[in-house]
Amino acid sequence: MQFTSMILSNAEVSPGYWRMRMTAPQEFSAAEPGQFVMVRVNGAIDPLLRRPFGIFDVGVHTPAQSGAISQPYFEMLYRVVGKGTAMLATLHETDLLDVLGPLGDGFNLGSPDEEKLIVGGGVGLAPLYLLARELVKNAPVRLFAGGKTRDDVLCITEFERLGVECYTATEDGSLGEQGLVTEALIRRLDALTGKASIYACGPHGMLNAVATIAAARSIPCQVSLEGYMACGVGACLGCVAPGSGHSAETPDFRCVCTEGPVFEAGELKWRE
Repeated sequence: MQFTSMILSNAEVSPGYWRMRMTAPQEFSAAEPGQFVMVRVNGAIDPLLRRPFGIFDVGVHTPAQSGAISQPYFEMLYRVVGKGTAMLATLHETDLLDVLGPLGDGFNLGSPDEEKLIVGGGVGLAPLYLLARELVKNAPVRLFAGGKTRDDVLCITEFERLGVECYTATEDGSLGEQGLVTEALIRRLDALTGKASIYACGPHGMLNAVATIAAARSIPCQVSLEGYMACGVGACLGCVAPGSGHSAETPDFRCVCTEGPVFEAGELKWRE
């Protein structure tokens, strides 16, 4: 769907990271965990292209004032990294944005008879909250959240309120244990006695490590890629990622916006 969305709130939740709540059509409530939106950050020519953002949450907004009408909404997390996101950070309640979505293929929730392990870092946590909200209905869920500093570990309280057991790690030791969050994931997997599935979103290096860990243990693993997208609907092919069979002689590319952004880790080619 393409629709005009009104901003309900736009707040900085950690230095450089923002959480925006926006109105949505009623049909948007069917958005799947892992899907995304393409947002035109302003009506002028510059910046020309829409920006992709993972869907953090969907729900119904009930205004504080008596008698006001409830409104379906969605939320997104974003980090100010360039001109487009800097513009978003200046917007306020009642400002309007042009939105296209929900787009892409989301996460497969898998079997209820297995532990769900979620791994994320920074804005990679954005699509994992809605995923966790669905998974906790049928299975135990553990979140492994990491970042360079405590400022990069977002919305842990929201995950805990869902009943998710949370582990945190930062490279400088400012929150949780010091080191990479994949080290905590390995310890949990070593102690595992039953079945498990892994879901991950974050920097490519982290996804590469998680995919390698899962493959070594033959554990199902889904990853959500953060592709650079111009259109979001597969027309420009600007967000392709190498598939598992890719080589110079036999190119094999997957379109992140239409075939993903969620993939089975085994579908993609990772660094050795």
